[in-house]
Amino acid sequence: MGCFDYPVDSKTLLRKKIRIKKELLSGSVNWIEKRIAVLGGSTTNEIVDQLELFLLFNGIRPTFYQSEYAQFWQDAVFGNEELDSFHPDVVFIHTNWRNIPAFPTVSGTKEEAAELLDGTFRRFSTMWDKLNEKFHCTIIQNNFDRPYWRLLGNSDISDSRGRSNFIAKLNLMLYEYADAHPAFFVNDLDFLAADYGLAAWSNPLYWHMYKYCLCLDGVPRLAKSVADIIKSVYGKNKKVLMCDLDNTLWGGVVGDDGVEGIQIGPEVPVGQIYAEFQQYLKELKSIGVLLTVNSKNEEQNALDGLRHPDCTLKPEDFVSIKANWENKDRNLRAIADELNLGTDSFVFIDDNPTEREIIRQADHGVAVPEMDQPENYIRLIDRSGYFEVTALSADDLSRADMYQANARRVRLQEAAGSYEDFLKSLQMTATIRPFEAIYMQRIAQLTNKSNQFNLTTLRCSESDIAGMQASEEYLCLYGKLEDKFGDNGVVSVVSGRIEKDELHMVLWLMSCRVLKRGMEDAMLDTLAAVAEEKGIKKIIGYYYPSPKNGMVKEFYRRMGFAFLSGDDAGNTTWELDLCDYKPKAPPIEIRK
Repeated sequence: MGCFDYPVDSKTLLRKKIRIKKELLSGSVNWIEKRIAVLGGSTTNEIVDQLELFLLFNGIRPTFYQSEYAQFWQDAVFGNEELDSFHPDVVFIHTNWRNIPAFPTVSGTKEEAAELLDGTFRRFSTMWDKLNEKFHCTIIQNNFDRPYWRLLGNSDISDSRGRSNFIAKLNLMLYEYADAHPAFFVNDLDFLAADYGLAAWSNPLYWHMYKYCLCLDGVPRLAKSVADIIKSVYGKNKKVLMCDLDNTLWGGVVGDDGVEGIQIGPEVPVGQIYAEFQQYLKELKSIGVLLTVNSKNEEQNALDGLRHPDCTLKPEDFVSIKANWENKDRNLRAIADELNLGTDSFVFIDDNPTEREIIRQADHGVAVPEMDQPENYIRLIDRSGYFEVTALSADDLSRADMYQANARRVRLQEAAGSYEDFLKSLQMTATIRPFEAIYMQRIAQLTNKSNQFNLTTLRCSESDIAGMQASEEYLCLYGKLEDKFGDNGVVSVVSGRIEKDELHMVLWLMSCRVLKRGMEDAMLDTLAAVAEEKGIKKIIGYYYPSPKNGMVKEFYRRMGFAFLSGDDAGNTTWELDLCDYKPKAPPIEIRK
């Protein structure tokens, strides 16, 4: 559905929303179900309709609660029976500058303006605190766009009596609040308005006629921005940027023009454009995006091109390079297999429309943006929201290094005499401990990003994980794994609800990059030991099938659990009697 690609096709989304919704719901999707409360300071009906489309497009099926017109503060602070019983997973507060109760007057003093600013911020922060206290959920708050006029002209931004100045300071306080509250996110309405064009975005006709705080054509863009945050929170981001080379990362064709003939660097304007694009991709890598190459080229030509002195990206920046004359669809599958990731984790960029269409027609779930002119490449990828950041863990920052270390492990395995010898040679050390605050981000990310080794498929926000950790009703463990090639980070999570002398598992998952290295055995050994210390006699395991987790269908049986029951949908329940449990003792040193 091209209407969701940047720039979004607002006309189609607005006019054909019913048909588009039916098409999205007709697909075979393992939906993530979420309850979303929209508390609006203006009319929100169309916003909710469009937000639903973008969430469905990203595999999230929402149920909505909407506040009455302009009742956002009352609903949040005082609540009501409908909202309280709805118990949202996400609250989106849709306000703009018109919802600021009062602004400084031109006859007022700096002190009065400062007092008004503090009072306005307290009004909003009280609302956020109340929501967090009651629902422990993800909160998304618009920042404040500017009015479409400036009473003081250019001084409006610098004078303490100016509305622009007041809004800028209020936004800064909002950002500081977000920095201190991990489950609170800012939807950058101010940027959206500026990017669209403030005069058109804030057309007052829509406010006075319909009580919309923005023009109707801008609503899908707003909805997409909010959906990008939500899909990032629940692990629906893309993970890999797969790049063509010729006329994508540099100008020209390296096989024809030679390394000295490609356009990259400061010598020519086009070369500067490609250099800036490469720098942008390098910065994407720094936030955990995996870079790969899929190019029709001789491998040596590709490597020589990447070693051009003016290339920012070098061969070592890519976790996989496929430069050959194979079909790019085949290379895509090979790279996905190497990384042990689904093809729906990929974004494919290529200047050639035929190559883009081949990948689209293969229907692997790959995002394929329309790459037109190189000067637009950065904006195209940036606005598409493929890699929206809602948290940056230490594992995110070192992801490329982890995958490159994994490639070295694969080479060692191929050279080992036996698999047992390979495991011993890794010199593995695991840290398995109760959930800790420092790893909450990563634990929440794993619940949302782990699809194959994920027994219950439960998706959790950081606040959900914190709630489990704080509750005495839960037994929660995370596992880190290190070996001689480096630290894999947090790779496994188990969590169970204690019911009398039984532990009922609600989370059991592991990153596939450490599959079959004994980490699942180490986790069960530790879980069993901790459970017995708490007087637990049985562990009850649950498997809920999804399109991607078939590999763990028989996991409990392999681990010594007894089958209890199953249903026609493939859901199964298993039991482990701890009185009979014998530790697996994998070749991993457990660090206390």
